Amino acid sequence: MKVISPLENTPQQKRREHSSTWNKAKLRALRQALLIVGGRLLLLVGLLLAWQFLSGRYINPLFISSPLAVARRISLWIADGTLWYHTEITLQETLLGLLLGLLSGVLMGFLLGLQPILARIFDPVVVALYSIPKVALAPLFILWFGIDIQMKVILAAVTVFFLVFFNTLSGVRNVDQNLIDAVLLMGGKRREMLFKVIIPSASSSVLMGFHISIPYALIGAVIAELIASNHGIGYLINDSATQFDTARVFAALFVLTVIAALLNTLVNFLDRKTSRWKVGIKQGYSLLP
Repeated sequence: MKVISPLENTPQQKRREHSSTWNKAKLRALRQALLIVGGRLLLLVGLLLAWQFLSGRYINPLFISSPLAVARRISLWIADGTLWYHTEITLQETLLGLLLGLLSGVLMGFLLGLQPILARIFDPVVVALYSIPKVALAPLFILWFGIDIQMKVILAAVTVFFLVFFNTLSGVRNVDQNLIDAVLLMGGKRREMLFKVIIPSASSSVLMGFHISIPYALIGAVIAELIASNHGIGYLINDSATQFDTARVFAALFVLTVIAALLNTLVNFLDRKTSRWKVGIKQGYSLLP
């Protein structure tokens, strides 16, 4: 009969030790998450209190307004429906521009990525168009499409297009040549090489371009609204500034910040769902290393 030494770990002891280590790691992660959330809340409360204290005492409210005035303005917008109306329009412009820019960027990226000669022909044109500030295109789009929603969608789509296009083009060009050679050696046709090698290999670059382009779609739509519009969050900002109503400006900026935060949350969610295969890579974005 085998005698187990006290120093030798049994399977039950190993399972208990593993469970204990796992519980400690979860507790440590929970404490860290609570610390981060608590720190953010304290920072936010501190900034709001300092803002309220300085407004009217040391700084003219015309320049910085106050948190209470901004909160009253937002509550009025919610009550009369102004907030929902303009927010819906801005979101509609952002999502339509994102969809149009995404589809066109992916198609053009695959087309030029699969046709090197065609890519070299279009390269100077694409680079020249990309170097033009997108804001400079707004007056031209106003002449073509007016100040309705079409102009905002087009400007947002153009902003998104180049981000998605360059990421897709890079993904197609960086497909492992060994995989292509293996498919050709096995008698694979061009269609099989496209759908079984090139598209799956480039999909990560396409998704990266999509992740990056989501906030830029919002930026493009709001810039178009600031330039020429009679509705949307950008219009609220511009109209409030012309009336020297600082509280309305900050209220519109707050709404825009909330929309950007929600879109950023969507980006992080999609990043976690689509990047599970990336072993050892931490998801999420941080301002500091």
